[in-house]
Amino acid sequence: MEYVSTRGGAGAVDFEGALFSGYAPDGGLFMPQHIPSLDTDTLRRWGRLSYRELVKELCSLFITAELVPRSTLNDLIDKAFSRFKHKDVIHLSRLKDGLNVLELWHGVTYAFKDLSLSCTGQFLQYFLEKKQKHVTILVGTSGDTGSSAIESVRGQKNMDIFVLLPKGFCTQIQELQMTTVIEDNVHVFAAHGNSDEIDEPIKELFADVDFARKYNLMSLNSVNWSRIMVQIAHHFYAYFQCAPSLDTTPLPVVEIVVPTGGGGNITAGCIAQKMGLPIRLVAVVNSNDIIHRTVQYGDFSLSESVKSTLASAMDIQEPYNMERILWLLSGSDSRLMKTLMERFSVSKSLKLPEDLHKKLSETLRSCSASDEDIVGAMRRCWEENCYLLCPHSAVAAHYHYLQLDGIPRCCLAPASAAKFQDALLRAGLVPQLPPEITSLVAMETRSTPLERGQDWAQALRERIEAMAQRWGIAGQGVTQT
Repeated sequence: MEYVSTRGGAGAVDFEGALFSGYAPDGGLFMPQHIPSLDTDTLRRWGRLSYRELVKELCSLFITAELVPRSTLNDLIDKAFSRFKHKDVIHLSRLKDGLNVLELWHGVTYAFKDLSLSCTGQFLQYFLEKKQKHVTILVGTSGDTGSSAIESVRGQKNMDIFVLLPKGFCTQIQELQMTTVIEDNVHVFAAHGNSDEIDEPIKELFADVDFARKYNLMSLNSVNWSRIMVQIAHHFYAYFQCAPSLDTTPLPVVEIVVPTGGGGNITAGCIAQKMGLPIRLVAVVNSNDIIHRTVQYGDFSLSESVKSTLASAMDIQEPYNMERILWLLSGSDSRLMKTLMERFSVSKSLKLPEDLHKKLSETLRSCSASDEDIVGAMRRCWEENCYLLCPHSAVAAHYHYLQLDGIPRCCLAPASAAKFQDALLRAGLVPQLPPEITSLVAMETRSTPLERGQDWAQALRERIEAMAQRWGIAGQGVTQT
């Protein structure tokens, strides 16, 4: 299994090469050169597997045994999930009116990103220990990615992580989950800007090829293929839990409703669909609706500004994983992707070609929810089930409550409601906070402010250089293949 750039200007790499990369050298994103196809018998057999077993089966399709022996791969995944609070790792709650909520948030930080990042952290550690190398991880976060990434690598001597969070745009709990981690290899920056703005200095450093190579930069945002790969399992598990029967021919269709910001989880769904899983996908967003407008009208264009919403982790205007989806739907047309993405990079506005928009609208449905819609779904779910939804999960529930078709449906729940007290209070609901959350307020915090007008990229450069000088590690990273 080899991986190629969506823009076609970089050589093919193996899983290790894709894992240790951020963007591909040509600015594109790595994708498998071919997507495995599963027959009906395999799907029926997989229907009996646990979530943990599904992750192992799926990862083994994308990671060759020559790189990671299957027994080792199984052990890494078991270790990744060892800190999860639920015995099944994830859990499906079956609620009234056909509302099925797949809880993806039973990890350390109470967010779905713990699932893919805990595995990715283990994969990184495996290769780094083999080669006795060091990497520098750069992460921009709109809420949950930063804390999950930190937890996946905290305390590791061969990895330093630099996280940029948008000050005032995360919830207090999300911010504390990052700033209370006092480890020598964890460096948190609180930037006075929004989620899209904090991506700019990170892109600048990755674009500086010499700097990136010298300090062995890599990303744990959903730019990283490893995260997309693990998230494919969410869709298989959701399907098997909600399909009425696997004994019929053809297999029944299940609708998977995916709250999305950067587009990583919906990309994983598109890949699962391409592998042969009979799912219908719905991308649901908040008032930052670029994905919804792209699906509905082919309008991949920025709004005037990022809107601050109750579903703060989805307050994103540039969903970079849409490039992966469009590449898949274009028949892996890297030349077209290069043209389209370079045009978007310059103008921040793009009208999809008619045939590509047609394929996108056939592959995805979409829905946008306002804060009022989110509050309404949270209230209704509590009144009918005494069940608290986080605002992101409520975006999915809002879509479900609008439907009258009765099709089997699963709403992915990205985070625990415990992380979003303000949204719960606005809905007139009482937060239920676990002790791990309440204890954060009294803990020591550490972060570096980045003010408006300051050169954020330069501030990052200086801190990375100081870190490397301290440990004597510049130029000792993994060789990209």
